[in-house]
Amino acid sequence: MDEELRSLTERLRAEAAGSAAVDRLLATEDPDALAAVLTESGQPLWARELAAFRLGLAGDRRAFESLVLLLNHRDPPRCAAAAHALARLGDPRTARAAAALATNELRVAYALHPVRLLVALRAPEAVPALITTLRRRLRPHDPYRKVALACVDGLGELGDTRAAPVLNEALAHPALAEAAVHALARIPGQRGTSTPRIPGQR
Repeated sequence: MDEELRSLTERLRAEAAGSAAVDRLLATEDPDALAAVLTESGQPLWARELAAFRLGLAGDRRAFESLVLLLNHRDPPRCAAAAHALARLGDPRTARAAAALATNELRVAYALHPVRLLVALRAPEAVPALITTLRRRLRPHDPYRKVALACVDGLGELGDTRAAPVLNEALAHPALAEAAVHALARIPGQRGTSTPRIPGQR
């Protein structure tokens, strides 16, 4: 069993209070039966999540809309599971949807997993979205440090030269400076330059 599926199953078994429907959804090999769970009225959230997750792992694009909704859920484990499935779904709409979620300031509290998904996908939308999101996080007293760090780390992993200016701006923020130094070192043209001083260090 996929490790992420194992973790999700344990979580949803507890949420479903031992419902036998969990085992039925795990056992079925009929994608139409799983897809029906996503459209039938009255289905609990845990059943929709399990069905969408399994369809996502199988590359069935009928899971796309449900997984995108879960990617922006207030519950971080649901976001993480949705990101895992979307990364394997292979739907060309995924990167655009993740970029829209990552850059939506009204939902920035839930942007962590969309940011990480963009990095995993390495799609053309990733670098511009991460730059936009990180630049907004450089405002004074911004509370979304984890989102900012994910952007810094992701931009370093993607290694695109377009990220250099915003990463240099991040050096002025003590909570981000060390990660920004490492990210800049992974960007072509930034190697071999003198290491920027991290605020607070002598």
